[in-house]
This record gives sequence, C-alpha cells and structure tokens, in this order.
Amino acid sequence: MNLIDFIHDVTWEDIPEDVREQARRCFLDTMGVAVGGRVTSLTDIIYDFVTQAYGGNQASLWMDGRTCSIPGVVLAHGMGIDALDMHDSCRPVKGHAGVAQVPAALATLGMGNGAPIDGKEFLTTLAMAYDVSIRSGTALHATACDYHTSGAWNALGTAAIVARRMGLSKEQTRHALGIAEYHGPRSQMMRCIDHPTMLKDGSGWGAMAGISAGMMASAGFTGAPAITVEAPEVAEYYADLGQRWSLMIQYFKPYAVCYWAQPAIACALSIQKQHNLSHTDIKAVRVHTFHESFRLATRFPKTTEEAQYSLPFPIAAALVHGRLDYPQIHGAALNDQTVIDLVHKVELIDDDAFNARFPADRLSRVYIDTNDGRTLDSGEMRSLWDLTAPPSNDELIDKFRNLVKPLGTERAAQLEDAVWNVHQLADVDVINQLMIDPA
Repeated sequence: MNLIDFIHDVTWEDIPEDVREQARRCFLDTMGVAVGGRVTSLTDIIYDFVTQAYGGNQASLWMDGRTCSIPGVVLAHGMGIDALDMHDSCRPVKGHAGVAQVPAALATLGMGNGAPIDGKEFLTTLAMAYDVSIRSGTALHATACDYHTSGAWNALGTAAIVARRMGLSKEQTRHALGIAEYHGPRSQMMRCIDHPTMLKDGSGWGAMAGISAGMMASAGFTGAPAITVEAPEVAEYYADLGQRWSLMIQYFKPYAVCYWAQPAIACALSIQKQHNLSHTDIKAVRVHTFHESFRLATRFPKTTEEAQYSLPFPIAAALVHGRLDYPQIHGAALNDQTVIDLVHKVELIDDDAFNARFPADRLSRVYIDTNDGRTLDSGEMRSLWDLTAPPSNDELIDKFRNLVKPLGTERAAQLEDAVWNVHQLADVDVINQLMIDPA
C-alpha cells in the first residue's frame, strides 16, 4: 500500500489490538498534558493571539471558550501542549507527533460531510497520522543536514488528517503533503536548547501549516511533490506501511522537562530513594551524560521555558522536593533559594562513552558526594517510561488525573471516561465539548 492509499483506505479492522490500545494511551496522555499546559503563560499569549489573528467560529479553544478558525485552534492547542513538554515522544525523529495530531484530529471533526465521527474512526485517523508524521520525519532526518523541530514533519500528518476528513482525491492529497512539507517550520532545534524561549518544538506551527495545506489543496492549490514521501532514496521508510505501526515506538515522559534531562533526573531520584537522602546531606552532584543533555546548561532559569530546557535546575528541584512536577519549575519556584543553593553543587560532564551510544541509547549516570564522606552511584540509567520499560495503563491514568485536577472532580472524571473509552463513542465531539469551559 502506498502512503496516499494508506491515508484514505486504512480501517479500524486493519489495526492490531495492541496498536489500538497504544492509540488510546497516547490520546489520554496528550489530553492530560493539554489540560496541564493551560496554566502556562505561553498558552495565555497564544490564545489571545489566535483570537486576534485567526478569526472565525469553526472551533473553540480548550478551557477558554473563545472561537477562531481551525488553523488557529490547532496552532494554539499544539503550542499549549508543547508548553508543558510532557507529551509523548519518538526516538527516531527526536521529537513529537501527538502534540500536533491530537489537536488536529479533534479540530477537524466537522470537516467533510459533517456527519459525526465515531471513536473507532477517530483512533484510526490518529494511528494513520502518527505513521505519516513519524515516517516522513524519519526520512527528513535522514536526508537533511540539520536537526530540525517536530513541526517540520508533523505538518504532513495533520495534512493527511484533513485529506481523510474532507475526502480529497489522491492528487489533491499529494498536493496537500507537498504544501505541508514546503511550509512546515524547518527550524533549528538546538537554537531553542541553547537559548530556551517560548519557541519550543515548532509543533503548533507544524499543525497549523498542515491543516492549512489540506484546506488549500481542497481548493485547488498545488504543491507536490513532498520529497520526504516521493524521493526514491526515502522509499525504504514506507516499505512496511500498514505492517509496522509508529504508535508502537512512542514513549512517555514522567517529568515536564526536555527528554534529554530525564535520565539524569531518574538517576538522582533513584539515589535519593535508595539511600533515604535529604538534600541537606549533599555536598556535590556529578552528572555524566551525553552531549545533547550536557547542552541543557541553563543553571538559574528565569522562566518555565528555561527551566524545562535546563539540567542542573530540575535535578536540584527534584532532590529538594523528592519529585519533579510542573509546580517545581514554574513561577515562584524558580526563586527557591534552597534549590538555587543546590544548583551550585551540580556539575555536568560531557561523557564520550554515552555520546558513542546516542541516539540509540540516552543514558546518564549520577554520583552524589555526601557531607559524611560517601560517594553514591546511580549506575547507568535510561529515562523512566522509555521503550524498555513503558508505563502501565494505571501509571498513565495517574499522570492524567494529576494533570486534569484544575477541571474539578466531576468534569475530570467525565473527560477521563470519554478519552480512555473513546473507541466506544458514537460522536467524539463530546470530548471537545468537555474541554471548552474554563477551569
């Protein structure tokens, strides 16, 4: 099956049971992060922006109620999810698909003939869009000269969603992919690592570019070919389409920081738990890690974005509080003198042994020197919840429940039931309705 046929013709019956469940897991995780991300200043700013710049009443902003166009809504929701940096990720593309595909799949429910979209079709569309995104992203990474943000390739997935929703012809779909690839934000990710700001991973812009591409193609705008789909040298990335599902290589994040920081945080918390260690017992913390993680060098963040792309600060915050949730890297917590004092004791070491194993393995090792003369060693560790030890359904549900507390008990429970059991819904728009009112 070629990619364009796959976009239009894949069905619920084509999807294996484990892939169906993984689609539900990714959907649940992304929606929890969407609610959690609403508390950020980034989301406030982008919501105000899209209501001014992308007028209309096609779709509603989550936890807000204002309306704007579908491209505007997916821009806002993609950036709002990205704001929390706690959403699902994929190693081959070093980035994120769900952050764009979930908002796009929900915002486009009314496209086409206007008939309700049931849960099985919704999850089928989501599984398809993840595959289009991850495969085109892998092809782009293999053929481009720099490391670019996720928006560069998740734009193709959102264009594919529009093509399926609107029933575009094969030729129109081909053009939609070409437009999306051309206009997808091929921005340099390491610039955001070195200078953390609200730019993040480009996913909101990718989602908007893809939605716009599909709508433009439906009106006759041309844009093919998409090199990451049609070039002969990328054919291998589509050879097992419909047999190997990209959803199955998504991993989840327990902490609201860059994934490259997560192995070292897991190391530090492991030592603390194993030795019943207080932050007051610590003389020095030495973090051996790979170069990309070493680049997360901001020591004293002034914004939550700087904290999310830091390594010393979240390690110190985790050791002070015994855990790392969003409140520890936001607002007044950034001025916590106890954490700042511990940051001074954190040393980062760019370890060639770990560099040699990146990106197949993302490993760190932490040594903690104590005031009583001990040196405690975490050993080599991966991030929690990576592909070697994914979270259970109960762990993901607990994460979701923690993130959606701002909704209140009754509404949070209704949202959890609708999202987790989405495959049983006759009309998925009930989830949009649950998300509209402010918390």
